[in-house]
Amino acid sequence: MEGKSAVKGYTLPLSPRGTANLAPAPPWHYAGTVVGVEFFTDPAAAEATLPEGLALDPDTPGRGVAMFIDWQYSSTGQEYLDPARSQYREFLTTLDARFDDMPVAWCPYIYVDNDAAMARGWVQGFPKKLGVVHQTRAYPVANPATPSVAKGGRFGATASSAGQRIAEAHVTLEEPLGDPAALMNRPVVNLRHFPRLAAGQHDKPAVHELVLALLDDVSITEAWIGTGELDFLPARGEELADLPVRRTGKGFRFHLAYSVNDLRTLTDYDN
Repeated sequence: MEGKSAVKGYTLPLSPRGTANLAPAPPWHYAGTVVGVEFFTDPAAAEATLPEGLALDPDTPGRGVAMFIDWQYSSTGQEYLDPARSQYREFLTTLDARFDDMPVAWCPYIYVDNDAAMARGWVQGFPKKLGVVHQTRAYPVANPATPSVAKGGRFGATASSAGQRIAEAHVTLEEPLGDPAALMNRPVVNLRHFPRLAAGQHDKPAVHELVLALLDDVSITEAWIGTGELDFLPARGEELADLPVRRTGKGFRFHLAYSVNDLRTLTDYDN
């Protein structure tokens, strides 16, 4: 007697045909528009977010970047033809850190409005939570309803969680950025963490590892920099505002694309 075939899929839910899972197996491809602001917080507050194995970057202690991103995603097919599933919005912060002597960006908080994006994020180690994110759009028409991607163009962005606004930003463009690669000059480090539910093992996670994000075919276009304003707002159940914005640096806007098919484990805390 033949055995019953196993259910299929990469992430949950596994299913007979394997198409119900939230995220199929990589590769995953992303294209989006970024509105962001460089900021500086209290070094002690930044250090408090770091997991074992990371240290504040002594050259830029307390420096961070806040990014609001309007994404479109695809995998092995043309998933972008189903925009209800492939489009989503995201807000995240990174903080300058070091892994040994390597400068990295640590992501303590990130919010997203799409369940599939959340599943892909957890697989990568991004600590994604549900949120609502918006940014000003620019259209190539002359009209008071749209800013120009030009000197003096102004863009706003907001993020909220559980009905509470947690972040807001404004960017005023000044000039094109000559070297767009400078905007992505630190690899992102995440903590992949999956706890156990079995009694007596709640403090013994099934997975607990520090990983380095590997991005393929990174492309940045139409990058502009200028001035930035940023505020993190207190909210119940959130700790983003524990990173007080003491001052801001550059504001920026650009288009970003990359693919994900791998990561590098830096530290497996169980081995």
